[in-house]
Amino acid sequence: MTTDTSKGAINNGYELDHSELDIASVEPFKEIPQDGLELNLPRKMEDEKGFFNQNPKIARIVRISLYILLHLVVVGYFSYATYHYNDLRNYECYWGLSDNPLCGINFCSGYGMLLLLLGFIYLGLFYYYIFKPRVGLWLHREFLKPAAQKWHSFSRTRVVSLVCIALLLLLLAIFLYFETKDEPQKLVSLVAPCFFILCGYCFSTKRSAIKWRIVITGITCQFLLGIFCIRWEVGRNIFDCLGQKVATFLDYAKDGAQFVFGDFLIQAEVFAFAILPVIFFFSFFISILYYMGAMQWVVIKLGWILQQILGTTVCESVTAAANIFLGMSESPLLIRPYINKLTKSEIHSIMVSGFATVSGTVLAAYLSFGASAAHLITSSVMAAPATLAISKLYMPETEESQTTSESIELEKSQDSSLLDAASSGASNAVPIVLGIIANIVAFVAFVAFLNGIVNWLGYLVGVDDIDFEWIFSKLFIPLVWAMGVPSQDCNLVAKVVATKTIINEFVAYERLGAYIKSGEITARSAGIATFAICGFANPSSLGILIGSLSAMAPHRRSTITSVAFRAFVVGSIVCFVSASFAGILLQEDDERTNYNKIIQKLSRNSTHV
Repeated sequence: MTTDTSKGAINNGYELDHSELDIASVEPFKEIPQDGLELNLPRKMEDEKGFFNQNPKIARIVRISLYILLHLVVVGYFSYATYHYNDLRNYECYWGLSDNPLCGINFCSGYGMLLLLLGFIYLGLFYYYIFKPRVGLWLHREFLKPAAQKWHSFSRTRVVSLVCIALLLLLLAIFLYFETKDEPQKLVSLVAPCFFILCGYCFSTKRSAIKWRIVITGITCQFLLGIFCIRWEVGRNIFDCLGQKVATFLDYAKDGAQFVFGDFLIQAEVFAFAILPVIFFFSFFISILYYMGAMQWVVIKLGWILQQILGTTVCESVTAAANIFLGMSESPLLIRPYINKLTKSEIHSIMVSGFATVSGTVLAAYLSFGASAAHLITSSVMAAPATLAISKLYMPETEESQTTSESIELEKSQDSSLLDAASSGASNAVPIVLGIIANIVAFVAFVAFLNGIVNWLGYLVGVDDIDFEWIFSKLFIPLVWAMGVPSQDCNLVAKVVATKTIINEFVAYERLGAYIKSGEITARSAGIATFAICGFANPSSLGILIGSLSAMAPHRRSTITSVAFRAFVVGSIVCFVSASFAGILLQEDDERTNYNKIIQKLSRNSTHV
């Protein structure tokens, strides 16, 4: 993949790699300047300079004036919104005669959302333009950095590490006691994480090189994120709100799809026409954010946090953070210049983070099948520290990393303008959509072919009720039981996990949605299954990730292929561990309410067909 072909690309687990024609250098075709033309260049260049370039003081005054005007407009709008909110509260909302969404401070909509957004924006401006340059840098230099160095030296001693681990296990035991004392069957969900950690130690590439601090800290962060996002009411409300906003945002793509394909295909929810076009819309926005540098800024900050907490290297931390938002083929583009320098363990971690998460481009497809938006986002967030921890358990670092946070610089967009970035973002989604369609058609047909063979073989011996999926799903029944799925639902959830493993997560979510709408599985089982299949770990993604990484770093192809299958397995394990923690933390009543809302929404959509 050349620089030009990959720039601004928005990829996910179903990207098709395309190579463009190599165009010869245009140097021989440059026009020779006429005699004396070069003598006039300095004068012409001076003439072409703008007025503001020649008058920097005036440019500064104009820029400050525009900033002041912008803030005055914002303050004016906020003041009128506050007046309108008070008017509603004092009259309509007070008497209970209006169901206006502006009534009451709801931080997920209305006046509360405006208050929250402006608060975050101005708090960020205050921090970066006032507090950090005037106070923050001094605090960091004089107090925070020396304290961090002392804590680092103190906490890394063997005695302190053992005490911290013992204290952590004690707190975990206390939490689990109060969490499961009324529902002791939830403790079954601990079987899967303990089993996978034991397997990681047994099958590790070098047991003596395992850094247990990374493993324990990463899995602990995964569990704590689960508590915040699932169990704590405040965190659950935040992620429910975030999920609603993401679903609403992606829903706007239907307007464009309806204009192009017509009402019938969209209202009938034909997958290729009603769902997949959302990828164009999301890719369009991500490319714009990438061009503006916003995506790189968010990713580098999250990567820095992961690096500081876990102690992993900068490239693998940045990629793990990027996979919360981006796809398995796009996130490595951020560190493309450094892939040739990565160690074998770092390449393994990058591939694991790709297999253990899904990209934002495909969320709408999962939502259309009945998946919970909050659970999908929570799963990707929980997977960020877990991919680093579990990948370092199965393949610990044995080499010296050649990249540091001081030397790394994220890849910038090569688009020439904002409009160019938007256009390329939308057009670069074409191979993604075609790749999804091709993979689904091919793999569903192939599994149907295998089902036919097994049915025929069973028919010859008088057994008519088995097929390939039935046989393969039986292998996953112990696994889904160990993740906390109730015994009566293990068979159906095992079929869903098996479908995701041998076909892809699209088909798996479609079947899970069918089970949810028909009421064949409980809400708790549906929630656990949503976490378990929230990843790109399937055969088609395995080939796609090998191809995309090999195109970025051709000299490391042998290393990439040698760790690919292990990364595929470990990526699946990360999803299973997240599902296990969800099995402990999910509340049956909350899940039932959540999925009842989803079923009602799907029913309303189906009545419009």
